Amino acid sequence: MNRTPLPASANVRIRLTRAVKSCTVAVAVLGLLSPAAFAAGPQRDPALKREVEAAINRGLNWYKTNQNANGSWSLPDQPALTAMVLTAYNGEPSGKYLKHPTPEMQKGFAFLMSCAQPDGGIHRTNLVTYNTATCMMALITAHRQEFNPTIAKARRYLISLQGDFGEKGKNDSPFDGGIGYGSHYEHSDMGNTLQALEAIYYSKNISGDRADSGDKKDLNWQAAIEFLQNCQNLPSHNKQAWASADSKNTGGFIYYPGHSMAGAVTNSATGRVAFRSYGSVSYAGLMSYAYADLKKNDPRVAALLEWLQKNYTLDENPGMGLEGLFYYYNAMAKALTAYGINELTLANGEKINWRRDLAKKLLSLQRPDGSWVNESARWWQKDPVLVTGFVVSALEHIDKGL
Repeated sequence: MNRTPLPASANVRIRLTRAVKSCTVAVAVLGLLSPAAFAAGPQRDPALKREVEAAINRGLNWYKTNQNANGSWSLPDQPALTAMVLTAYNGEPSGKYLKHPTPEMQKGFAFLMSCAQPDGGIHRTNLVTYNTATCMMALITAHRQEFNPTIAKARRYLISLQGDFGEKGKNDSPFDGGIGYGSHYEHSDMGNTLQALEAIYYSKNISGDRADSGDKKDLNWQAAIEFLQNCQNLPSHNKQAWASADSKNTGGFIYYPGHSMAGAVTNSATGRVAFRSYGSVSYAGLMSYAYADLKKNDPRVAALLEWLQKNYTLDENPGMGLEGLFYYYNAMAKALTAYGINELTLANGEKINWRRDLAKKLLSLQRPDGSWVNESARWWQKDPVLVTGFVVSALEHIDKGL
């Protein structure tokens, strides 16, 4: 089969690690309703819907000719990438792949199952949270009974990775309640926390053949919320010194407490450091709040939506330029769908139909072979397997509202 050339294995692993660390790698929930009640778009657009569905199928057809012999896509030691492909197939609007999995899909699922570990994790070498959660979503969206024991065991494994919420329930660290890499990076971050919250949320009604009575049955969701707000530039809820009240940052998110991929600014008079909010991680925050069941009128959600609307653009990932751009598109589609938001009100008062605008933008970026890639190579967005997964999943969410 034809394969897009990949860089040397060591370099790829480094780049993929940076991708996850920067919250630019995530899987979309496809073939499932969003956590909030889904609201259809205010205006139907049958012509655009046909274009979107044609683009989705072109992207999925590209995957058919770019699979490894062992059933994986892209890097065999990072099964999350294969899981992204399978989740995209499962979310195809007509449901044809879900009802009749292709041989390529069957090989892909067999590969994922071969990555299941005795402790419940689903991974090969590293990035255990990211790989486990992303693989879980592929198995969940397949709706196949034989996968349920693996899903249930992986769910318990992810729950076990949640950071300690302090002795006797006291929050003694801004990282408590979140989830990290599950490896040598011990502290929590927004990328891994979102991945885990998503998989834990959607697996809550799935049980395996048995339940281990000694395991925790669910995440400490209140602790998770505490971690999320500790990543938000919102002094009313985040009491860390860096939380910015500047209108340029207030309401938005950073990657983890005390670190933003968009950098920081120091007040020359006071020496106070404020970390800049940026687009992709802010949409990750919005999705995380949805999984944690915070409503739109919650002040944390309201402030975040205000920042996202003020900084709305499809030309870049706000605060990051082209870096992480396709994760930004994906996260936008997922997060706004999760909260049933049909229109955004921009800083100038203009109301825009984000589904229509984002769909047209993504359609314009599809390559002749059906795939997508980013012009910026940072965070591994030169890999068409990864980027095509971001776009196909975004279009599948958009399609629901057209």
